[in-house]
Amino acid sequence: MTVQKRIGIYPGSFDPPTNGHVDIVQRAASLFDEVIVGVGVNLAKKTMFSADERVAMMREATADCENVRVEPFDGLQVEFARKHNAKFVIRGIRALSDFEFEFEMANMNGLLAPEVEMVFLMTSPEYLFVSAARVKELHAFGADVARLVPPAVLKRLKEIPARKGQRTGAIEGND
Repeated sequence: MTVQKRIGIYPGSFDPPTNGHVDIVQRAASLFDEVIVGVGVNLAKKTMFSADERVAMMREATADCENVRVEPFDGLQVEFARKHNAKFVIRGIRALSDFEFEFEMANMNGLLAPEVEMVFLMTSPEYLFVSAARVKELHAFGADVARLVPPAVLKRLKEIPARKGQRTGAIEGND
């Protein structure tokens, strides 16, 4: 009898990747044989960083995880999972509000692909307040976000001038 690899996907926009995202990847890597981080490409969604930039930042941030790979994807999470023979979709949960959204998504995914299980990882306490949207907003106001993002992300954020006192369209939307 052949043992099937336990493959999980971790989809998201990762705009930008945060230390909270990296923490979920590292923890998932200890639970699965392989973790595929799917960086969502949604042409209708305004992002601060291009898909290529987000893939590059996430690859650099997770380079020490041997069983993790990062690639772009568009379309449904469950189709991305099927493409990679993954039986698990990994999601991080920070708060009850995250759970409500993820619960609805899990039920929809269950209808579309009953063979794919949703796996929820609670965010580590030190990252409960960290979100990509919050990082973008803080950066727009010139705040130091060094403790919230990996070094590769910080480097790229520093290339984008802060717009102190101005909100940007980049802070809209989910992680």
